[in-house]
Amino acid sequence: MSTKTNEQKSVRVALVQDSAPASAEEARERFAAKAAEAAGQGANILCTQELFQTEYFCWKQDPDFFELAEPIPGPGTDFYAALAKRYGVVIVGSFFEKRAPGLCHNTAVIFDADGSIAGVYRKMHIPQDPGFEEKFYFAPGDGPFRAWDTAFGRIGVVICWDQWYPEAARLTALDGASIIFCPTAIGTIESEPDDLMLKQRHAWLTVQHGHAVANGCFFAAVNRVGTEHGTRFWGSSFVSDFYGADLASASRDKAEIVYADCDLHAMEEHRRMWPFFRDRRIDAYGPILKRFGD
Repeated sequence: MSTKTNEQKSVRVALVQDSAPASAEEARERFAAKAAEAAGQGANILCTQELFQTEYFCWKQDPDFFELAEPIPGPGTDFYAALAKRYGVVIVGSFFEKRAPGLCHNTAVIFDADGSIAGVYRKMHIPQDPGFEEKFYFAPGDGPFRAWDTAFGRIGVVICWDQWYPEAARLTALDGASIIFCPTAIGTIESEPDDLMLKQRHAWLTVQHGHAVANGCFFAAVNRVGTEHGTRFWGSSFVSDFYGADLASASRDKAEIVYADCDLHAMEEHRRMWPFFRDRRIDAYGPILKRFGD
């Protein structure tokens, strides 16, 4: 873990909540326009939703969808690296990565403000549910959970299903992340009743705000909107502070950019009074490595 400390104490985050594009080319055009807009609003770090360059293709198992995968680095990442350099911003972008023939990942790439790739994170927890057939497409990442230094501070990334696991957020924070970003694609099956959707959305919001509180850091989740192949994505992208309070939040159904200013000095002062890392009983946590307690 790096000990480099960024001089900048306030970081402006921009979450790009959007609907599915018709193609990767359209996604690039859309994001280029949004990057220009966000940079004009003083944003330092931009984050996309999960698999933002395509529809959420995991709604069914279809080998043809593997044609959407791309190498990292490659022409696609070159495009977003150039955008990061042009506007002097950090970009957290979500990609369907072709690592090798027959081996693909759900991957986030962190582009630094000079256009270099600061880090690559591969989704560790892979779901398998009706409408979310991800095990067919993605191998789990080989870790670890970690953070990366950027021009605007040390940040970490988890992806969608990772967001339900306190271990993922904890280990990312323990590697020094001041802000944890979570590109996601989550919603409810259209056949499910609205009251169930509201309960699921409440659980989604609650667990992630809890990560921000338990780790004394900022947590930023960005989701897609719209209905795709029977799934209603509920948007609701947000940035939470270390008290679990929203600094900014988005609607459930509109494409929009959500801005939030994250005060890193205030976070440091907060940790002095709520010293969760100091009081951890690391000598007592061995059983966490077991599947269950029996």
